[in-house]
Amino acid sequence: MKKNMIKKIGLTAVLILSGTELVMAENPVSPAAVQTANVAKSKVTMDIVQLIDIAGRQRMLSQRIAKDYMYIGKKIAVSKASKELTQSLEEMKTAQKKLVDSINDPDIQNLLAFVQMSSEDFEATSKEPFSIDNAQLILDLSESMLEGSQYVVTSLKKLANVKASKIVDMAGRQRMLAQRIAKYYIAYQAGIRDKNTVDQMKAAVKLFADSNEILMKNENNTPEINRKLNKINRLWKIVYKFYLNIEKGGLPLIVFNTTDDITKQMNDITGLYVELYK
Repeated sequence: MKKNMIKKIGLTAVLILSGTELVMAENPVSPAAVQTANVAKSKVTMDIVQLIDIAGRQRMLSQRIAKDYMYIGKKIAVSKASKELTQSLEEMKTAQKKLVDSINDPDIQNLLAFVQMSSEDFEATSKEPFSIDNAQLILDLSESMLEGSQYVVTSLKKLANVKASKIVDMAGRQRMLAQRIAKYYIAYQAGIRDKNTVDQMKAAVKLFADSNEILMKNENNTPEINRKLNKINRLWKIVYKFYLNIEKGGLPLIVFNTTDDITKQMNDITGLYVELYK
């Protein structure tokens, strides 16, 4: 994404997205001018949809970093989790910079500043030796990061105000939910065995299943998107029962690998939705 793709995403975007018809009504213009306005409107919408994808990916990274920290702490899938943790921290920095450089809406900028501070604490804690106290802290930080990133996504959706933004948001959220499931599964095994851990796990499983049904019924899906969604659906019907057995445990590697697989596939699908709505 170009650094200046949508540098005036606040008022300018709103004017382009909602004001074209008003201008035409007050001042009759040529067909060429109308076409130019429509192209500008389409470009701004697409830019916002891309930013929704980036902010949505931040949601996923917040969950994956916490998950990896606890997997490493429990000495399960250490090599893979360590590599993934390092990569996720770098991706988070890159995505944060793109969002800051591309958005100047004051409310969103304030939230991005908060996310920046939280991400610094997040990174520092993720590099600390494992302990129950640190695990609880990183769990709490991941929730703050998630909430902040979700606010950015919601604000951008309001600017776009098109179905495309809602579908991209939902598909991107599936990436987060897969990692959230793994996060709470390993958190329980790591010793954070309160009711909230179990409840959050079950809520994430339900939301993923409900959202998957909606995405599969989306009338604009391409054959490729449908094939990928059907593939996830077949896997999901087998593995979701493992996730719900959080209190029983015993399958941390299966949970790690299947949620990573789902996340990667949903990332591909989200990218296809972004391309679809260009």
